[in-house]
Amino acid sequence: MLVSLSIRQLAIVEHLELEFRNGMTVITGETGAGKSILLQALGLALGDRSDADSIRHGAARAEITASFDLSNLPLAREWMNAHDLDPEECILRRSLLLNGRSKAWINGQPCPVQHLKELGEILLDIYGQHAHQTLLRRETHLQILDQYAGLQQQTHELGDLYRSWSQTRRKLNNLRQQDDAQRARIQLLRYQVEELDQLALQVNELSELEAEQQQLANAESLIQTGQQALDCCDHEEGGALQLLNRALSQLEGLQTPALGQVVQMLGEAQIQLQEASRELEYYTGSIEIDPVRLQWVEERLNNIYQTARKHHLQAEDLPGLHAQLKKELGELDGDENSLDQLSKELNELTEAYRNVAGRLHQDRQAAAATLEQAVDEQLAYLGMEKSQFRVDFKTLDQFHPHGMDDLEFLIAPNPGQPAKPLVRIASGGELSRISLAIQVITARTTSIPTLVFDEVDVGISGATAEIVGRLLKKLASRGQILCVTHLPQVAAQGDQHLHIQKQTHGDSTLTQMALLDEKGRVAELARMLGGIKLSNRTLAHAREMLKGSRH
Repeated sequence: MLVSLSIRQLAIVEHLELEFRNGMTVITGETGAGKSILLQALGLALGDRSDADSIRHGAARAEITASFDLSNLPLAREWMNAHDLDPEECILRRSLLLNGRSKAWINGQPCPVQHLKELGEILLDIYGQHAHQTLLRRETHLQILDQYAGLQQQTHELGDLYRSWSQTRRKLNNLRQQDDAQRARIQLLRYQVEELDQLALQVNELSELEAEQQQLANAESLIQTGQQALDCCDHEEGGALQLLNRALSQLEGLQTPALGQVVQMLGEAQIQLQEASRELEYYTGSIEIDPVRLQWVEERLNNIYQTARKHHLQAEDLPGLHAQLKKELGELDGDENSLDQLSKELNELTEAYRNVAGRLHQDRQAAAATLEQAVDEQLAYLGMEKSQFRVDFKTLDQFHPHGMDDLEFLIAPNPGQPAKPLVRIASGGELSRISLAIQVITARTTSIPTLVFDEVDVGISGATAEIVGRLLKKLASRGQILCVTHLPQVAAQGDQHLHIQKQTHGDSTLTQMALLDEKGRVAELARMLGGIKLSNRTLAHAREMLKGSRH
């Protein structure tokens, strides 16, 4: 449940620290005092979209912190554990910046705003003052019924099936619409890939073949020239190595320190020359005169060059082209080969969708019958005992993400009259009571521990208002209720009463909120009953209302 809420520099709030208890908390105040700011702050703490205009004028940022007790909330504790957060405390914090951005934290750890939203959907739900207007939109009726019946998991499963079915059907249709040009492309690709498969040119093979061809074609000349160079270095009388050895021997015999560096350099040259001679000898010995191999290499190179010219590219680019054409052929050929497979998959998905949609339809019809009876009972309690609420089903002829059901809420306000759509028959007051009845009933089935009712009693007055207050108080026995109201009959039912007041000091306007004691509650109820000037009669009436709510 919601334990505390801290608001800093939001709209006309400079600083508010609020604590909440279990049961029913009513929130009252004059129009424009800032009751909506409280709900805005809760929404921001739970991941609603933010903007810089929400920041109080003159402030650098706005800060909202909400603390929740998760002791009896296994789903919320499970979410916290899944995100490596301590479930023993739950502190959500949101900071709004002047540049329009915002930052979010859970238990002091930075997090995406989406995480606040995900966790918030488990912790708190807000029933707005415009819910009766939502009822006039037919497309919301199916969602209300699914929420009441707890069918969210089934509808999610059906939505996943629909997306798979839709994607498979679209891909299958695309394959069936392949034209002659694409089939011709597949044939050309097969021929080109087969030709390149037979060529089987490997990476770096071309440069290796060209080097080998150069060596084989000039084998005799290379051997002759190499041998001549070797003779000059070592083998012939008067060769470089022999002359170097003689010079080194003569200088070493002098034993002159001044020539020490020269002797060292000649010694190094001797080593280099010996190494070069060995390399030349190895090179000339490794060269083979092989006309058969030369012919094969030249034919192989000619085949590579011809294939490259055919494709209008350099020979070294052939391996890349081969891989590209194979990939394209695999995709197009795979599409052709998968036509039968896709047809089979589509049939299986169609059958699975019909089965899930059929079961969901049955569950919805059963839930609709229960909802009709429950709403009729609540309407009777709210002074519309002769009205009959009905859920009208129609079957769609096409698949949809939410199933094949199309439904609409109907109302027959008087006996003997046919049930008709709400938008055509319900008055403003009737619509408010129908909306409230549905909200109270759906709230009974929710697992969310904290429910916020924002002026849901609009359009209701008199004895009905007292009944509404009792309904909400009864609902609070299941968890925590926060109720923003203008009706004293509803406010009197609260277990605790918060009063919001707007104060102006010079050019500054601030909102203050306080928890009322017994005397304060009587005064506020009297104000709600009789206006600014409080008479003894209105004060006595307020005391009587407060006393009556406790029996």
